Amino acid sequence: MTTVLIVDDQPLQRYGFRLLLESVPGTEVVGESAHGAEAVRMAAELRPDVVLMDVRMPGMDGIEATRRIAGSGGRSRVLVLTTFDLDEYVHAALRAGASGFLLKDARPEELLAGIRAVAVGDAVIAPALTRRLLDEFARLLPRPAGDPAEDTRLNSLTEREREILVAIGRGWTNGEIAARFVLSESTVKTHVGRVLAKIGARDRVQAVIFAYDRGLALPGDGGQ
Repeated sequence: MTTVLIVDDQPLQRYGFRLLLESVPGTEVVGESAHGAEAVRMAAELRPDVVLMDVRMPGMDGIEATRRIAGSGGRSRVLVLTTFDLDEYVHAALRAGASGFLLKDARPEELLAGIRAVAVGDAVIAPALTRRLLDEFARLLPRPAGDPAEDTRLNSLTEREREILVAIGRGWTNGEIAARFVLSESTVKTHVGRVLAKIGARDRVQAVIFAYDRGLALPGDGGQ
């Protein structure tokens, strides 16, 4: 059973999400919240698998609520919902610890698949889409700071793992990485898991941001 906390300041939006989720076997809505501070409290109390988080809300917004929920060390993972006119918040949400995001006009099956993916520890955003979003909003992001050679987490990676991290940062899928380095996809998956563990990334999306922030992946370098 996948448990979900719905966070949105629009009652009709929450109602629609609840109707959809409760129509699916194996999914349970354990609570609803209309603002960020309440969402943080309810996440701590209810410990849902997934928090479906809106961005713009009165008081504490979804970005700050995500930061607090992800930073609490609890089991809940955050799936942020946004609209095209709110895309400037995407990077902030991912940096705050969200496991991904979906657009509010996503098809029901996309939302359900996203919730299932986040619940089991995967990232919702397809790697290529992540890369494109980071490219599009690169001008809003701070330039990479510090010398990557001095980063102890990077130094803990083997040469192959560092290559895998760069490939993740470029938005390559496991299949693309396997083809590039002549590896099986299962071997790539193992490498990806080790990279995430060593750099302290919750999921692949966080690894992309890690690589970008350290200058290992730059706007427009997604090609093979």
